[in-house]
Amino acid sequence: MLNIIKIAARNLWRYQRRTLLTSALITLGVVSVLLFISITGSFKQMMVGQITDSMIGHIQVHRKGYLASIDNLPLNRNLNEQQVAKVKAVLGKIDGVESFSLRIKLGAMFSNFKETTNIRLNTVIPRQEIKTVPLLTDRILEGEKSADLLKKGQILIPELIARGMKVKVGDSVVLVANNKDGSVNGKTFAVSGILEGISGPGGRDGMIHLEDAKELLRIQGVEVSEIAIRLKSMDDLSKIAKSLKSQLEPIRDKKDKPVFEVHTWEKLSPFYNIAKMIDLMTLFIKIMLVAIVLVSIMNVMIMAVYERINEIGTIAAIGTLPGKIMGLFLAEGLLLGILGTVLGTAISLISIAAINAAGLTFDFGRQSNLTLSPTIGAGDVITIVLIVIGIAVAASVQPAFKAARMDPITALRHV
Repeated sequence: MLNIIKIAARNLWRYQRRTLLTSALITLGVVSVLLFISITGSFKQMMVGQITDSMIGHIQVHRKGYLASIDNLPLNRNLNEQQVAKVKAVLGKIDGVESFSLRIKLGAMFSNFKETTNIRLNTVIPRQEIKTVPLLTDRILEGEKSADLLKKGQILIPELIARGMKVKVGDSVVLVANNKDGSVNGKTFAVSGILEGISGPGGRDGMIHLEDAKELLRIQGVEVSEIAIRLKSMDDLSKIAKSLKSQLEPIRDKKDKPVFEVHTWEKLSPFYNIAKMIDLMTLFIKIMLVAIVLVSIMNVMIMAVYERINEIGTIAAIGTLPGKIMGLFLAEGLLLGILGTVLGTAISLISIAAINAAGLTFDFGRQSNLTLSPTIGAGDVITIVLIVIGIAVAASVQPAFKAARMDPITALRHV
């Protein structure tokens, strides 16, 4: 076998121009795929971080059926004190959970004493919320970005409402809301900041203290709409979500109906569809790489067979078995694949390091000076390398089979 590889290497060296052109094509394909995977992967990871760390969290726990009717912000599907205690007990036993935040979501009427409009409110315990979504303060366009986020009696209002109703930081506003029994209550707030809408210019989500929400809705005791959870590592998302579902979703109430539902950010954010499109694009790029390698190697090996018909006839005539002839051409394809992937991987890793060293920045929507930090895992590199080498060998099978079945006499007569 070693002798066959040596002979294959000599044959590639004899036809240097063809070898260089083929390996360059494979190298270009490998570089393109690895750079695309690293850059798009970095972009995807950054955007997921922006969404989960500024609003959603990694996982959310609701009462069963809440998410299906979330557009109406139903108060009759809140978690009660016992249910919240159960979730807290489960979270306390999971090492991968970094923090969690209790929230009440509600709809209300917002008034600046001159005009009135509707607003969606996310009511939180500030310290918990900052730990769970640490990038939340980056969304504050105007106002103090304090560690406390906001105090009782204060409100963060969405930019859309602030601009439309000409409300400024420090102004007094009124919120009027119905509780789940239908009674109406109002409360005056001071505007502490203007909040950028994470979902775009149409965002109408404001924020107040959880205690203010309980007063506005006349809630006694503990009652929340959702529990947002932050993990220590996103790599544990699937495992921890599965663990939470197995512990919470089987629990049933007195009417034998499920109590909890657990959802990851993927179910809660429309950006997940964009993330899936990025993964689909990556798959298509890999398919293109396979096609490039397949066509280039097969073309080279077919040409090698036709150019070396006399040589094949000679080695067959002196007693070389068809299996060894076939192995010779397969070895040439293998070496071409290895050469191309080694060069491509080296160039890709150097390019990724150079991009990171350059500290390139870009703007995305209203976010500016975001740093491009492409990274690629060893698993992705190994996968691409194995695919290319495997396809290089597979592409050599047909030409190698043709060479092995050549009649020595006919081959020697070929001019």
